[in-house]
Amino acid sequence: MTLPQLFIAGIFALVIGLLIFTRFRPSLVFASAAGACFLTGLVSVESALQKGTNPGLVTLVALLLVSVGLEKARWLRVMSGGLIKGSLKASLVRLSAATALSSAFLNNTAVVAALASSVKGQRHLPPAKLLMPLSYAAILGGTLTLIGTSTNLIVNSFVLDRGLPGLDFFVFIPVGLAATLVGLTVLLLCNRLLPEGSVTEEPITEYLLEAEVVENSPLDGKSIEQNHLRRLETFYLIEIARGDQVISPVGPSEIIRCGDKLIFSGDVRDLGRLQDIAGLRLFALEDEKLDLNLTEVVITPSSSILGQTLKSCKFRTRFDAAVVAMRRGGDRLSGKLGEIELRAGDALLLAVGQDFRHHLNIDKNFYVISGTKVRRELSRRDNWLLGLGFSAVVAGAALGYFSLLKGLVVLLGGMIGLGMVSTTELQRRFPFQIWLIIASALVLAEAFSGSGLADALARGLQGLLADWGPLAGLVGIFILTLILTELMTNNAAAALAFPLAWSLAESFGVNWMPFVMAVAYGASASFLTPFGYQTNLIVQNLGGYHLRDFLRAGLPLTIAYSVTVIILLPIVFPFEG
Repeated sequence: MTLPQLFIAGIFALVIGLLIFTRFRPSLVFASAAGACFLTGLVSVESALQKGTNPGLVTLVALLLVSVGLEKARWLRVMSGGLIKGSLKASLVRLSAATALSSAFLNNTAVVAALASSVKGQRHLPPAKLLMPLSYAAILGGTLTLIGTSTNLIVNSFVLDRGLPGLDFFVFIPVGLAATLVGLTVLLLCNRLLPEGSVTEEPITEYLLEAEVVENSPLDGKSIEQNHLRRLETFYLIEIARGDQVISPVGPSEIIRCGDKLIFSGDVRDLGRLQDIAGLRLFALEDEKLDLNLTEVVITPSSSILGQTLKSCKFRTRFDAAVVAMRRGGDRLSGKLGEIELRAGDALLLAVGQDFRHHLNIDKNFYVISGTKVRRELSRRDNWLLGLGFSAVVAGAALGYFSLLKGLVVLLGGMIGLGMVSTTELQRRFPFQIWLIIASALVLAEAFSGSGLADALARGLQGLLADWGPLAGLVGIFILTLILTELMTNNAAAALAFPLAWSLAESFGVNWMPFVMAVAYGASASFLTPFGYQTNLIVQNLGGYHLRDFLRAGLPLTIAYSVTVIILLPIVFPFEG
């Protein structure tokens, strides 16, 4: 291998390692790698600048900005009211089908965020039986169209970067529809693998919360047993934080001291039980400026507070809200609430002030699941206008009357002109992280190909798979992309797998289309972990799921989906096409 090839190989290995084994933002990892390629002269200035204005990438950005207005529409909230009724099986069919269809044309994260609150708040069926299928149905529905998921548009960006016409709007339907139908059937048959859960009177249950032993507290100097802290019916004392020391497990003879932070796990509907204990203080509940009708939110993957603590990000000042309790799926949290590093998908229970709903940064940082409604809904007139406008854009682009980008730009201009969204709102919601990842990935792909490393690896793989033919290479690309998706994120997986898939198709001398589509479908196959896809993160906390729940329910779905896609790809997109 030449020196440039060794350098690029090292860059790719480092990128994959950082994405899998660290918590660095993917945008920072990709941008740093692209910067290294640019500074070493592997990619020219002109080429690097062109990547940032790639038509496919600009189309993705425009679609995400249009989605800001679509999220305000009432369609999903109106529809959600009639989905969950009757038996569990019938409700699953209606919910999954409606979610998949909506996700084919709307932002699937917004679809799940809108429907999840209705699923969590209903009193008819256990939410744990519905929330994970909701996420999986959204992922499956995203495979149906070009705009169904960001990964399809990312793959389209790479195709356009090769100087070829973009992918057709409905080119994904033949394989995607079959995979979706098979996937929804598996969801229905394997629902028993999900936790049973229960139908509760309130949607908010097990959380981690913190109370401080105040000065001169009657609890001071007495044991846990003497203070009757082991006999609380709905709360369990799991830790005591004393300075830098964490005492866990907490024995009955442990002595309580003033200043101790008592860490409880329990049912937050019964907070009054802790408030009634003399000498114990819950800060958020003592602030008269905060509303005690608690609001439940989930931290978004694009939040600016990721990797920080409640203390370091000055949460109370920043959002006019105090965190009463925190939850991270079915995982156990440890330590003081204010010192726990925040992650995407964490659920927070907030006591909010009057300014909370007016803060401009709420919708960027949180999905509001219950309680205070932050996002203004559109009027009836604007709902109809936006629906007709978006339908016209989709139909016109699908029929080839105009490009999707042109239609989205016109629609976005109309939304601004009619006041459906403001320029300030669009500026705040601009998907900078996604734009930076894809633009940087395009730079990396050029360096990967331009150095000759992609061709060298593809020839090596082609030699190993020569006896098996291109089908083996196709299966390998699909499985590689699927694994990368589960270990990092779907967008990063698609960006990393595409250059190798393209070079492998060229080395076999076959049509590139099945290999490119294998990357698109593989990047959408995030069913085994909550980390690979945003919708999984949303439902993880709301359903109280553990990693093992995703593995148990997602494995048969992954197998069925993969087999369907691998069988159909070379049939729908022949190697000799």
